[in-house]
Amino acid sequence: MRISTRGGYGIRAMFELAVAHGQGPVPLRTVAHKQAISENYLEQLMGALRRAGLVNGIRGARGGYELALSPADIKVGDVIRALEGPIVPVRCVDQNRAHDCERVEICPTRGLWKKLRDSMTEVLDSTTLADLCQEAANEES
Repeated sequence: MRISTRGGYGIRAMFELAVAHGQGPVPLRTVAHKQAISENYLEQLMGALRRAGLVNGIRGARGGYELALSPADIKVGDVIRALEGPIVPVRCVDQNRAHDCERVEICPTRGLWKKLRDSMTEVLDSTTLADLCQEAANEES
């Protein structure tokens, strides 16, 4: 699975919201400036993240976006799924699409793809936004 700019930018935007967690909503222009991402593109990403229940949008002069949950409760995998879809290296190991392949029962490489899917899922689901914030703080020290 290749993470597109959509997923990469989404993680970076969520990182900014995690850093500011508890300080009120963050204007998109602030996130855009700090992460060098187009504000228009961020609007699209935030819509998908809001629909997934990961962020809340606040309207008004002091509006912006904030995390819907604590940074410790949002896994990187949740963000990737919201923006990219299922975490799978090939379609045949996507539980919703395995039937698309007529060789699924006899494929010699399917086990390899399952292991890869499982290891990617393990890494993404065992890393939270709080972990990313802690790693960034450690790097600054």
